[in-house]
Amino acid sequence: MLYNLSTMLMRKNLLLTGGMDRIIRVWNPYLPGKPTGMLKSHTAPVIYIHVSAEENKIFSMSMDNAVKIWDLETYSCVFTASSKASGIKGEFAACLYLPNSRALCVATDAVALLHLRLRCPPESHLVVSHKEPVVCCRYNSAFQQVVSCSEASVVKVWDFETGRLLSEFMGAHGNAGITCLTFDSSGRRLVTGGRDGCLKIWSYNNGHCLHTLKHDEKQSEVCDCIYLEVNQNKCIIAVGWDRRINVYFDAPRDFHHFWKPQPHWKDDLNHGHQEDILCVAQCPPFLLATSSYDGEIIIWNVISGHMYCKLNTPSPSDGTGEREDPDRSVSCLTFLKTRAVKFETAAASLMANGAQGSVTFWRLFGSACPIANFTPSNNKARVSSMAVTAGDALAYVADQEGFVRVYDIKEYGLQGPELHAPKNVMFWRAHVNMVTSLELIEERVLLSASLDHTVRLWSRDGEYIGTFGQSSPWDIFTPDSWSHPRVPCEILTDPQSMPAHPVLAGGVPAKHTRKEEGDDMTEEKASAKPETTFNSPGDSTLEVEVKADMHQRYALCGGRSA
Repeated sequence: MLYNLSTMLMRKNLLLTGGMDRIIRVWNPYLPGKPTGMLKSHTAPVIYIHVSAEENKIFSMSMDNAVKIWDLETYSCVFTASSKASGIKGEFAACLYLPNSRALCVATDAVALLHLRLRCPPESHLVVSHKEPVVCCRYNSAFQQVVSCSEASVVKVWDFETGRLLSEFMGAHGNAGITCLTFDSSGRRLVTGGRDGCLKIWSYNNGHCLHTLKHDEKQSEVCDCIYLEVNQNKCIIAVGWDRRINVYFDAPRDFHHFWKPQPHWKDDLNHGHQEDILCVAQCPPFLLATSSYDGEIIIWNVISGHMYCKLNTPSPSDGTGEREDPDRSVSCLTFLKTRAVKFETAAASLMANGAQGSVTFWRLFGSACPIANFTPSNNKARVSSMAVTAGDALAYVADQEGFVRVYDIKEYGLQGPELHAPKNVMFWRAHVNMVTSLELIEERVLLSASLDHTVRLWSRDGEYIGTFGQSSPWDIFTPDSWSHPRVPCEILTDPQSMPAHPVLAGGVPAKHTRKEEGDDMTEEKASAKPETTFNSPGDSTLEVEVKADMHQRYALCGGRSA
C-alpha cells in the first residue's frame, strides 16, 4: 500500500514514494519501470516524505513517529530523531515542511516544530547538571533513570535515554549536604545519607520522605551506604565518622518514621576501625569490606558480624625511607566478584585506592596481602572512583583531575604478585575536576559525576554521549545523536587537557581515547541535536569558550577540614 507520494522535483527529475514496506523509493518520472534508488532505514510504515531542494535533503516520517533526514545526493540517512528524543507523542495526524522557517511541523496530540540548522548555536554558558558540586549519582535500572545529588542537598532525577531532567527536590537533608545514595532491591525507594548523620528513605514516585534512620548518639557524618539482602533479610548498612558499622533492618511493615540501628557487632566494637570509615562495598553472598582514613581495610562476614581479615595499607615513601604523603586514607573499594565468590587463594579479589594516586590489588584468601600496586597518573593524582565490568575483565579508574583510565585486568593478579601495572587500554578526560561517581550501565555505557557540577554519559570506549541538563537531548540508542566526536568545551580549554601537559602519557590529547597499535580507530559520528534542532554532518562548529574557574576544592567524604 502506498502511503505517501512526494512532490515532484522537476529540475532533478525525482519522485519519491513510501508505504507499508518501510522503504522509500526514488523514481525518475520519465523511466517509471524501475526505481533509481531505495532508502532503507525506517522500522515502521512511511507516512510522510518531503524533498527540500534548497537544503539538498529528504525528510521522512514513519508511523512510529521517527523522523529521518537523508542526503539527496548519496541517499544516505544522515540523522534520525526518535519520538522520545524529539518530544513527539501521540498518534500521527499531519506533517508539513515549512521552507521559510526551515522547520518540520508535526501534529499529533500536540504540535512539534523541529528546526533544521546547519550550524550548532554557540553555548551561551557552560552546560552544568547542578548549580553545586555533584557528590554522588547512581543508575536506577528499574526505571531507566539516573539520580544525582549535590553538595547543596539537591536531588535530581534524569531520563537516562535522553538526558532530560524529570524531577528534582531541594533540602533533602535540610541545610546539610548529601554524601551518598543507594536504592532498595526493587528500585522503588531511594536512600540518601548526609552530613547531618542521618539516612533518609524516599518514595521514588513522589519524592516523599518515608523514614529517617539515625541513632541516639551524637550525630556524625555518614560517608557511604549500601542496601543488602542476606538470607531473605533486607537491610541498609551505613558507615561514617562514628567509626562504626550501622545496620538498619528494612521492615516494610514498620510504619514508624524514625528507625534505629541494630546493636553493633562485637568484633566491630572490640576490633573495628579506629578512624573515620570512608567506604563500604559488598560481595554476595556475605562478604563486606570497609575502609578508613588511616588506610585500614577490614573484611567482614555480614551474616555473623565477625571480622574475616584486616588489611593495612603500607606507608608510601619517596625511595629514601621518608614519607612523602601522610594521607593514607582509602576511599574507594571494589570487589572482583568473579574471583571472590570462588575464594581463590592465589588471585587478587579486591581493588582499593591509596596514597599518592596508587591502586592496590589485594589477595583476601589464604594469606591476605597486597599482590600488586601501581599509580595510574603520572603526577600521582589521587584515584577518586573505580568501576569494573561484570566479568572483571576491565577496570575503569577515575582521579581527582577528571581523567578516566581503562585497564585490562582479565588475567591480572590471578596467579600471584605482579611487578608491573596492568595494560592500559585507553584513557580520556571526562571532567575538569574530581570524579565523584563512576558506574557502568548494562556493560555498554559509563556514567560519571564530578565536582565540576556535571553528570555525563560515555560509551564504554570513551565516546562522549552528553551532559545531563544540556539543551538538546540525545537518543541513547542512536549514536548519531551523541555529542561525539565533540567533547565538552571546558575540557578542551583546560591546561591539563593539552598534549604537552605531563599528566598525559605519550602525548595523546585528552579528547581522544588511546588504543593499542593495530586497533581500528573509532569512526567519527556526526553530532546531532534531536529535540528542536537537526544538525547537518560536517557543518557543525564548536564554539570554544573560556571556561570559568570551576576548580572548587572539596574534601573527600570523611576527610579532615583544613
